[in-house]
Amino acid sequence: MRVSPATRRLSLSPALLALALPLAAALAFSDETLDKVPKSEGYCSRILRAQGTRREGYTEFSLRVEGDPDFYKPGISYRVTLSAAPPSYFRGFTLIALKENREGDKEEDHAGTFQIIDEEETQFMSNCPVAVTESTPRRRTRIQVFWIAPSAGTGCVILKASIVQKRIIYFQDEGSLTKKLCEQDSMFDGVTDKPILDCCACGTAKYRLTFYGNWSEKTHPKDYPRRANHWSAIIGGSHSKNYVLWEYGGYASEGVKQVAELGSPVKMEEEIRQQSDEVLTVIKAKAQWPAWQPLNVRAAPSAEFSVDRTRHLMSFLTMMGPSPDWNVGLSAEDLCTKECGWVQKVVQDLIPWDAGTDSGVTYESPNKPTIPQEKIRPLTSLDHPQSPFYDPEGGSITQVARVVIERIARKGEQCNIVPDNVDDIVADLAPEEKDEDDTPETCIYSNWSPWSACSSSTCEKGKRMRQRMLKAQLDLSVPCPDTQDFQPCMGPGCSDEDGSTCTMSEWITWSPCSISCGLGMRSRERYVKQFPEDGSVCTLPTEETEKCTVNEECSPSSCLMTEWGEWDECSATCGMGMKKRHRMVKMSPADGSMCKAETSQAEKCMMPECHTIPCLLSPWSEWSDCSVTCGKGMRTRQRMLKSLAELGDCNEELEQAEKCMLPECPIDCELTEWSQWSECNKSCGKGHMIRTRMIQMEPQFGGAPCPETVQRKKCRIRKCLRNPSIQKLRWREARESRRSEQLREDSGGEQFPGCRMRPWTAWSECTKLCGGGIQERYMTVKKRFKSSQFTSCKDKKEIRACNVHPC
Repeated sequence: MRVSPATRRLSLSPALLALALPLAAALAFSDETLDKVPKSEGYCSRILRAQGTRREGYTEFSLRVEGDPDFYKPGISYRVTLSAAPPSYFRGFTLIALKENREGDKEEDHAGTFQIIDEEETQFMSNCPVAVTESTPRRRTRIQVFWIAPSAGTGCVILKASIVQKRIIYFQDEGSLTKKLCEQDSMFDGVTDKPILDCCACGTAKYRLTFYGNWSEKTHPKDYPRRANHWSAIIGGSHSKNYVLWEYGGYASEGVKQVAELGSPVKMEEEIRQQSDEVLTVIKAKAQWPAWQPLNVRAAPSAEFSVDRTRHLMSFLTMMGPSPDWNVGLSAEDLCTKECGWVQKVVQDLIPWDAGTDSGVTYESPNKPTIPQEKIRPLTSLDHPQSPFYDPEGGSITQVARVVIERIARKGEQCNIVPDNVDDIVADLAPEEKDEDDTPETCIYSNWSPWSACSSSTCEKGKRMRQRMLKAQLDLSVPCPDTQDFQPCMGPGCSDEDGSTCTMSEWITWSPCSISCGLGMRSRERYVKQFPEDGSVCTLPTEETEKCTVNEECSPSSCLMTEWGEWDECSATCGMGMKKRHRMVKMSPADGSMCKAETSQAEKCMMPECHTIPCLLSPWSEWSDCSVTCGKGMRTRQRMLKSLAELGDCNEELEQAEKCMLPECPIDCELTEWSQWSECNKSCGKGHMIRTRMIQMEPQFGGAPCPETVQRKKCRIRKCLRNPSIQKLRWREARESRRSEQLREDSGGEQFPGCRMRPWTAWSECTKLCGGGIQERYMTVKKRFKSSQFTSCKDKKEIRACNVHPC
């Protein structure tokens, strides 16, 4: 995270101003008071021209950039330390960064930006905001800030410091308080072009390599391979200067060729292991499919390795796939410092390299071997118009990855000249070695691994190591001891043992099983590294065999599996995690059934104890609006990470969510469909029919009210007759009615042409108490006459309105 000076500028309180005035007097900038000094660009030059008492021949103060680089990379953060060797101290200081041969009286003379690490120790100067000074004048022996390197094209930069001790001022232009850094050409990132010096560090150091792929369609859109983009498995090692895995201007070995063209690390690992005297650790990390995903979706691949005085370099490679023979990596990165210590952190942006074995120019070019083979070189933006990195103006290639190498532990006595800082001490927190095994019964471990080779190849004292894995901790209140064990040792031929002893290499990986199904045999080999001094024959075995089982039950329902692959990296970088390994189905069962053999295994893994650095977080934002306009919803709030990502992983949550409740949502009235229209209520003349519908859901919380539930419409069957014969007709109807009534009394029901009916049922309950409901009654057929030809002989139903008064 980059912070502008304006956002980190601190103002002096009256108390601090009172403490600062003696310091201002010591610097004796001029006869003018601070109030009279204008806040102009020229004020910074006054700092550089400050006068005071000099003292010659001092060496107790130093200005140091971590890693002691001679070059800087644009935009990269560097930790700058100003320190005094005890018993010396300083009360005040000024730190500034200038372009070479500039006076500092103009804003454009300054290069890069500083970042404050500890606001109690440091602040930006009030009248020269590009410079850093003390927050409070007091005795101190060390301060640290970050310096962000300027943009490309700036040229060389001079970091200058002045120190105030009582009334003695040490000036920026004197050697140990001045540091010159020049811009590194991006074309040669990762190139080790300066001679590698002998390492004078003591003990060993352990590092963690983390690889952050940045190659994506967003950063490199031209011809980006959407389907098959990936980084191959990382392969490398920590080694001596007598062994070169790969280098700029050299030729690729067969192992490097297979990594660059095929993404296969097998051959290169074999080459590395054959150089066992020159290699301390083989570095391996898993492949990444696809090439880029956010870190909250997939953790960046990492691997741990160790270095010592003779094997203090590290190199690694990974293929950029698909590609002809393009890869990224580091070559002979020196982790030993000139002060006989171990580098604490390396951050390197990477661009792709051409291995010189294939002449393709695009990601998915067909194979085109380069004959004769060419030297390894970095890709450029002018290589070929069809290249995905082509730029007709010849600009630099955007970095495709970043590698971070962090020191996580040191072992043995250290002899570094520069005193340890807090970061050194925290990184080295590790349990002391114990001579006897006091493992509690509640801690379940794997067996100890074989002892490693001795760290000393001479007759000087060294150490060898063995490891075991914590499988289970049954009682969390009882701590479990180390998973590593160390033992003193000396180089070959230096022990007090019999002179007929021979020194053997480590065992090479087991061969594949001799058969593809059932019980077979596999073997592994090792070789004699040093024969007995007395000339006798070495009797230790160089080959070992054991039984192996592949698909124990070879039946028609059995399937053929590959060997188990290597265990993945532990899911945790510290503390308890999980690791997995996988295998694949080589041949499905002959009977067509599903393969039941497991294709993955998982087990717990224990990494070094976590030493987290507190996160610097912004305050929580205000809660967002509720996600709904009524009823139940969610609302969120966020905060931001203010500390640099390079300082360590931050596991604090950056977003919170909670439920929210607004007034209930309105519910409208819900009704059934309309019923069928009833029969007309008159047999002649004008009448009416009705239909109804039911309320399924009453309106709630201000919802739409219910509409009408009863509808009427007029009906007219026929005109009623009004002539003299009506009276006769009515007498006839009355007579027939009396006859029918008599028949009903005789037969127990109504009589209709062709059938006999049961009496009408009673009217049903009204469907509503008010607002208009309906009632129904029924008449069913009791008996049908066989001779009947009438079709009107059927069940009958009558409907009438009820409770029509309003509610």
